[in-house]
Amino acid sequence: MIDFYALDSTQQKDRMRDLATKALGHWGLEQKELSFIKYRENAVFKLMTTTGERYALRIHRAGYHTNAELRSELEWIQALDEYGIEVPAIVPTLSGDYFAQVKADAIPEPRQIDLFQWVEGEPMGSVESQQDKDTDNITRIYHTIGSIAARLHNQATKWQLPDGFTRHAWDADGLAGDQPFWGPFWEFEMLNKEQRELLLQARDRVYRDLLNYGKSSDNYSLIHADFVAENLMVSGDRVKLIDFDDAGFGWHLFELATALYFIRKEDFYGIAKEALIHGYREHRPLSDQQLNQLPLFMLARGFTYLGWAQTRKETETAQQLGPLFIESACDMAQAYLAQ
Repeated sequence: MIDFYALDSTQQKDRMRDLATKALGHWGLEQKELSFIKYRENAVFKLMTTTGERYALRIHRAGYHTNAELRSELEWIQALDEYGIEVPAIVPTLSGDYFAQVKADAIPEPRQIDLFQWVEGEPMGSVESQQDKDTDNITRIYHTIGSIAARLHNQATKWQLPDGFTRHAWDADGLAGDQPFWGPFWEFEMLNKEQRELLLQARDRVYRDLLNYGKSSDNYSLIHADFVAENLMVSGDRVKLIDFDDAGFGWHLFELATALYFIRKEDFYGIAKEALIHGYREHRPLSDQQLNQLPLFMLARGFTYLGWAQTRKETETAQQLGPLFIESACDMAQAYLAQ
């Protein structure tokens, strides 16, 4: 059999489409149209059935989450929906499971596949477009992000986890330990010797500071961990939070750092940060003392993006964004170590 991972993107997409079509029997659905939304980490399709219903079908990347971890993600999404946070509605299989595990000859391993009701609307913004720089729009976007993040953290700190619930952690080990969750960022081959030494020094400091920061229900719980404007879908006055693939246990400030990371050098950064904090504080306390630690979590977030590129260095995305990730992380590392 031809190595699936040696195929180009178009060839892989063809095989993913075949797998998606095969999976529909688990939901008793017949396709009229099956179109790609994105193929980056997961393969996500828009499905229109012969009876006119629309769904989002997600084929998970191999090996990122165990079945127990994926089931836990979907359990949390369901709990958030019941709490009143707008999220995609999960469509169970005919057997009542949250997802199906499907095998096809053209793909080397079984893949987890889940299905959601189609979410109407458009993304609130995207990293690629750098958002509309209109001040009112920036304020609206980041106030909304802060507000929803606070409500999500409120739910997470009060929710009693179901039996068997398991999920990765964006904790000191997951961010700056010997084996970070997204990979050893200091091994990224684009780094030169000086950059690597700087990041290793910063990693040691970040690890100690994260341990000293501590964990409590005031600052740590389940988090979305990809709280960016492109993951908020807007339809009229309704906003839905999508893409919980990276959700796990982590610090609330890491959530806010994620929302701000890619705009940190934009002229509107100060406006966005103020709106984010204001929106958050409308629903959940956030002290100035806590906010003083935001640079720590911004740098830790920078580590993760380097780790992402390091473990996907063969991809076009990593090759294009790698220099940007390095520059950003090294700039923040120098500033943090100088404090």
